[in-house]
Amino acid sequence: MSINQTRDRYESLKKRDFKSALINLLENEYKLLGSRKILELLSEDIEDLHNEYYPHISRVGNGEIVMRTTKDDGQRQSYGKKTEDYASITVKLPLITNDDIERRIYFKKGDKNSNYKHQNSRDIETMVRLLRSAKEQGGLLSGAELSVLMNRSLGTIGKYLRIHIKETGEILPLKGYVLDQGSLPTHKGIIISLYEKGVSPADIVLRTSHSQEAVDRYIKHYEQVKKLLKKGLDEKAIVSITGRSLNVVRQYVKLYYNFYPKKTKK
Repeated sequence: MSINQTRDRYESLKKRDFKSALINLLENEYKLLGSRKILELLSEDIEDLHNEYYPHISRVGNGEIVMRTTKDDGQRQSYGKKTEDYASITVKLPLITNDDIERRIYFKKGDKNSNYKHQNSRDIETMVRLLRSAKEQGGLLSGAELSVLMNRSLGTIGKYLRIHIKETGEILPLKGYVLDQGSLPTHKGIIISLYEKGVSPADIVLRTSHSQEAVDRYIKHYEQVKKLLKKGLDEKAIVSITGRSLNVVRQYVKLYYNFYPKKTKK
């Protein structure tokens, strides 16, 4: 038997894979005829997408959950833009760890069967772990996704976020914070507070999980309001000059007077 004949017999084994089956399906069932190279590239993309959405079970550890979420690629929230229009990414999240199981058995020595007393601290630890893990993999979880993953209401998730910020001063990489959705003043306050303490914008980015663009924007807006307040302008005048909403201007005005109480108008 010649080398070419032997090669042909072995080559046929590779033609029984997912990619070949997909090409056959496109050609024969969907009558998608054309360049063989185009069909091969299309099949490769579909195969990659399938592997991303449905990773093999051996790649998922005990207690991990596979989740499709928003991709952290610098995109900004835009009104009227559909969720499916945003880039997304598949992440593996450590929903349950061995430490979680141990604490269910004994929260601490002599404290058997009283885990319900420690639910808040346990939930907050889980929330922080999920958000950080998603961020490290290039993803951003939303409050709604946390709500479903942890089986807690949106109100409870919001409470946990406020508790964590108050106790640690850390802004977690929640989708709404990173993409700057809504008008929540908490993260503005922390960013401006760090700025007023002399922390560089680059270090503020590292501490707050915000993009450099977002941090620079907050500082720029704050400095504009600060400059106009020093000139004696009121909130309505500042709104007119800056073009920002009254609610946003009031947030910056409040921050300014928190840092410079002696300058409060009489």
